[in-house]
Amino acid sequence: MKREQEVPVLPPRAAEAGAAEPEPPVWIFGYGSLVWRPGFEFTSRKVGFIRGYSRRFWQGDTFHRGSAKPGRVVTLLEERGACTWGVAYKVCGEQIAASLQYLNVREAVLGGYDTKLVKFHPQEKDAGEPILALVYIATPQNPSYLGPASEEDIAAQIIVSSGCAGHNIEYLLRLADFMRFFCPQAEDEHLFSIEEALISILPSLYLTEESLEETANVPSRG
Repeated sequence: MKREQEVPVLPPRAAEAGAAEPEPPVWIFGYGSLVWRPGFEFTSRKVGFIRGYSRRFWQGDTFHRGSAKPGRVVTLLEERGACTWGVAYKVCGEQIAASLQYLNVREAVLGGYDTKLVKFHPQEKDAGEPILALVYIATPQNPSYLGPASEEDIAAQIIVSSGCAGHNIEYLLRLADFMRFFCPQAEDEHLFSIEEALISILPSLYLTEESLEETANVPSRG
């Protein structure tokens, strides 16, 4: 009887014809509204910080938190020895193109931000090496850049500003709450000074409005 010839089993190839190599994940670092409202799908997220930058309310916003009268949102200022805390999001596969397209509109087209790669340090003690992450930064060259001002002036501008994403006050308070609850060991004097200035202004603002209403309701004499 003729013995049938065995067909050798070939090992699977690393990539079949027509199959693409898996795209490596991308990390996106947020330090403003992205910490509580990323707006895109992600695989995981980590709280942490980047070195060499400080957070400043120096960017104007005429869409998300302002209108014809711009609100104030944060950008990053290069500063030796400084660090900025926030959240890094890991996006994989189809999430990468979708998130970058979304952020290009939200941050670049409507916000005036440019992209840069930074080293992100996760909060965990056993995190290991820093992670290379994409970050959006508004530079002085963009037309919406407002630059420095006193904490009191910034707070006064925030109080009277709102846009499509909500009131500018909400933006400030949510960011302060994030720092307070997720990064209690970190310092952000600029952020908390503006929050303190805003809280001190609000009572006098309400009193002024009440006085105006009372004046309007007083019947005229004569």
